[in-house]
Amino acid sequence: MSTVYLNGAFMAMEQARISPMDRGFLFADGVYEVIPAFNGVLFRFEEHLRRLERSLSALYLINPHDRAGWRRRCGELIQRNGGGNLSLYLQITRGAADQRDHAFPDPPVPPTVFMSTSPLAVPTVNTPDRITGVAAITLDDIRWARCDIKSISLLPNILLRQQAIAVGAREAILIHDGFVTEGAASNVFIVKDGEIATPPASHAILGGITRDLVIELCREQDLPLREREISEAELGDADEVWISSSTRDVVPVVTLDDRPVGDGRPGETWKILARHYIAFKRRLCGV
Repeated sequence: MSTVYLNGAFMAMEQARISPMDRGFLFADGVYEVIPAFNGVLFRFEEHLRRLERSLSALYLINPHDRAGWRRRCGELIQRNGGGNLSLYLQITRGAADQRDHAFPDPPVPPTVFMSTSPLAVPTVNTPDRITGVAAITLDDIRWARCDIKSISLLPNILLRQQAIAVGAREAILIHDGFVTEGAASNVFIVKDGEIATPPASHAILGGITRDLVIELCREQDLPLREREISEAELGDADEVWISSSTRDVVPVVTLDDRPVGDGRPGETWKILARHYIAFKRRLCGV
C-alpha cells in the first residue's frame, strides 16, 4: 500500500479524498511536476522546484511551501515509500470553492496539494550499447499557446501521444507552422553532420529539466550544440533524433514515420552523450 501526501498529511492512497468542487477537477486549474529519485536521491530537485515556481507564478497561484519545505515533504514521501528508484508526482490546484465559477475564488481558498510516487525503472540510457531505440511519428501541434507552463490541462498531449501508441510508436514529435516544437511528453534533439540542435526555449515548449541537463553536458564536453529552430524537413533528414524527459532520460529515435533515422540504429553522438549523462547521474545518485 503506497503512501501519498495530501494537504499537509501523509496517508494511504486509499484514504486520500478531494472535493468534487476542486478547481483542478473542474477546470484543470493547476500545475504539476514529475521528479525522479534514484537510490532515494531526488534528481535535479532544485531545477524542478524553479520550474514549479515559474508555473505557479504564470497561473497566479501562491506557492504553498518554500524550497526547504518542499524538500522536507518530498524527501519524507520518498522514504515512506521505501526509497530506491521512484517517480514523484506533485500537483497543486487552486483549491475547492463553494460554487463552480470561471473566475478565481474571491477571497482565495486554500490550494490543494497532492503528491504520490510510483516505481521507476532505471532508464535504458544506463546501458547505451544495448539499447535499440524507439519509433516516433510526426503530428501537427494542436496545443495552446503557453506550453511553457507545466499545466495539468494535458488533454491535447494525451490525444497526440495516444495516436503514436495506436500505431506502435513511443512518441509523437510535434510540428507547428513547419517547425519542430517538442514531443507530446518530451523534448526533441537532432544531430546532423555532427552538430546537435534543439528548439529554443519559448512559450511553444516546456523547458525540460533533462533538456537543460543535456545542453549543460554538451557544453561541458565540447559537443557542438545549438538552440535554434528545426524545420520539419531537417527533422526528416537528421542523422540522429533524440527525445528526453525526466523519467526516460535521453532516448534515441531510430524510426520516424515508418522510415529509419540514419542507419536505423542509435547514433554515435547519442552514445557519447549517454555515457556523460550516466557519469553525471552516478556522481549525484550512485546509479
